[in-house]
Amino acid sequence: MNIKNTVFILLCFVSMGAFAQRKEKPKNYRKFDEKSLHFGFMLGVNTADFSLTPKTNLLQNYDLLYVQNRKQPGFQLGIITSLKLGHPTLRLRFIPSLSFQERLLTYQFRDPADSTLFLPEESERVESTNLDFPLLLKYRTLRYNNFAAYIVGGAQYTLDLQTKANSSQSIKDPFIKINQHDFQGQIGAGVDFFLPYFKFGLELKMSHSFGNVLIQDNTYISSPIDRLQNRVWWLSITFEG
Repeated sequence: MNIKNTVFILLCFVSMGAFAQRKEKPKNYRKFDEKSLHFGFMLGVNTADFSLTPKTNLLQNYDLLYVQNRKQPGFQLGIITSLKLGHPTLRLRFIPSLSFQERLLTYQFRDPADSTLFLPEESERVESTNLDFPLLLKYRTLRYNNFAAYIVGGAQYTLDLQTKANSSQSIKDPFIKINQHDFQGQIGAGVDFFLPYFKFGLELKMSHSFGNVLIQDNTYISSPIDRLQNRVWWLSITFEG
C-alpha cells in the first residue's frame, strides 16, 4: 500500500466530512460524549518495514554493494477501550490488537570468483505475528454536527508470537533474528463520524521502535547491519458504541 495514497484518502475523507457538515443538522448519538467509557473494535491494513542503519564500508568489509528494505502489506484487528478524561475532547485509549506484518531485506553481494562482478540480488523475508498493546491519548475537536477530527499519540508494547529469536541458526541458509519484545512510539490522526447508534472512524497512524530489534549473530546477512528498528504505517477503521 502506497503511503502517499493512504494520506490522500484520509484527506479526502476529512474534506468530504467537513463539506457534508457545513449546514446545521440534527445530531446523531447525542449521548456519546456523556458516557465515560466506550468499547468498540478496529480493523485495518498496514505497511511495515525497518529503519535500517548499515555498517560503514560495506563493500570493503562485507563484499556487499548495498542492503535495503522494502515495505510489505499486512493487516490488523483490535478491541477498543476508550475512557473520557474529564472533557469529551480528551480520551485515553487502549487497543489490544493482533497484527500480521512482513518486511523484506534485499542484498547484493560481490561475486567471490570475480571482484568486478556482483551476484544476483538476494532477499530475506522477515515475518511477524504480533500482539500489540498501544496506550494512546486522543485529542478531538469539538463535535460539529456529526463530524469531528482528532490526533492521537502514545506508546505501545509489541510481543512477536512468530519470533525466531531462540531458533537454531543455519550457516548455509541464515535468517534475520529480531527481538520478541519491542517498545514503540505512535502518532496519528483521524476523523469521527457519528451515526445514529454508533461512531465510525477512519484513522492513519505511524509507529516506530525506540530501540534496536536486531539480534546480531554474525551471519553474513546480519553482520553488515548495525541497527534495525520496526516502522509501521496503520490505516484503520473503528467502530465504537
